[in-house]
Amino acid sequence: MNLRALPPAPAAVVDAAGPAHGRYAGRIARIDWATLPAGQRPGWLWRRLHHKRWHYVGLGNARCFIGLAIVDLGWTCTAFAYLFDRQRRHLLADWSQDGLPGLQAGVSDAPLADAHAWFRGPRARLALRHQADDSLLLNVRTRALCLDARLDLAAMAPPMLAVGPIDGGIAHATQKTSALPVRGWAQAEGQRFELDDAWAAVDASNGLLARNTAWRWASAHRPDVGFNLQQGYFGAQENVLWLDGQPVALGAARFEFEAQQPMAPWRVSTEDRLLDLVFTPEGARSADRNLGVAASHYIQPIGTFTGTVRARPEDPPRPVRELLGVTEDHRSRW
Repeated sequence: MNLRALPPAPAAVVDAAGPAHGRYAGRIARIDWATLPAGQRPGWLWRRLHHKRWHYVGLGNARCFIGLAIVDLGWTCTAFAYLFDRQRRHLLADWSQDGLPGLQAGVSDAPLADAHAWFRGPRARLALRHQADDSLLLNVRTRALCLDARLDLAAMAPPMLAVGPIDGGIAHATQKTSALPVRGWAQAEGQRFELDDAWAAVDASNGLLARNTAWRWASAHRPDVGFNLQQGYFGAQENVLWLDGQPVALGAARFEFEAQQPMAPWRVSTEDRLLDLVFTPEGARSADRNLGVAASHYIQPIGTFTGTVRARPEDPPRPVRELLGVTEDHRSRW
């Protein structure tokens, strides 16, 4: 079996036949569904209720892990930001807030170059904006967490772009990076965390999704090895391994864990035997919400992955030790 290299990213997520389904390497300027053929284009109200966009950033080093997201759900918006102290194994900051899309938050259709996501609420300001030097400037000001960081896109490994169909929806697309160098700092509970030795990953997602959506996800990155795995609403479409900066397509993912005991070890693997890792949680952020018309169950453990990966089934296994990242178990009615 040859190395499953990814083809170059298309110019757009929609072509003459409809969504350009596939898994690709490289940047795309915009994720725009406006040019869907007439027979595949939903009405205005359906789009308003089902068009979901988000930018998520995870970054960490030996001292801390930080996760944050700005999410436009069409009919509402939300944002969260947390800082997990890895030495104390404690969430020093865990902030979240809802708002009105367009008035309090916005997520651009540009995933990396020209990206702009923002949230403004009571005593809260979050922004992720592309800069002229091909970096992403990340700013967070909340009562729980302050952060200034610059994520370097200029020398990154080829990012992954996935475009695919959705049961009960129309289509989804996501652009994900592997390890991005970070410069900056964070502060929570009076403690300052230097981030100049941290690595970051960006998830920019945009889709016309079903009302009920569920997934399991795992993501971990450093320059020599990184991966993104998803099991659920998007199938195996976004499963990718980065080895020494080269993205390799992965098969369907398996997540073996106790849903009632998510802080016990997880095993994550792929059916093609290219990835087989044990995840050991150090802590977690979780949220359960039920608003009647909308609900979500979410847990994102933070920890390390140990095991083996390989580019081809016939290759010798390559050991992975103490790779910092996250897993996630998420169900939404949105």
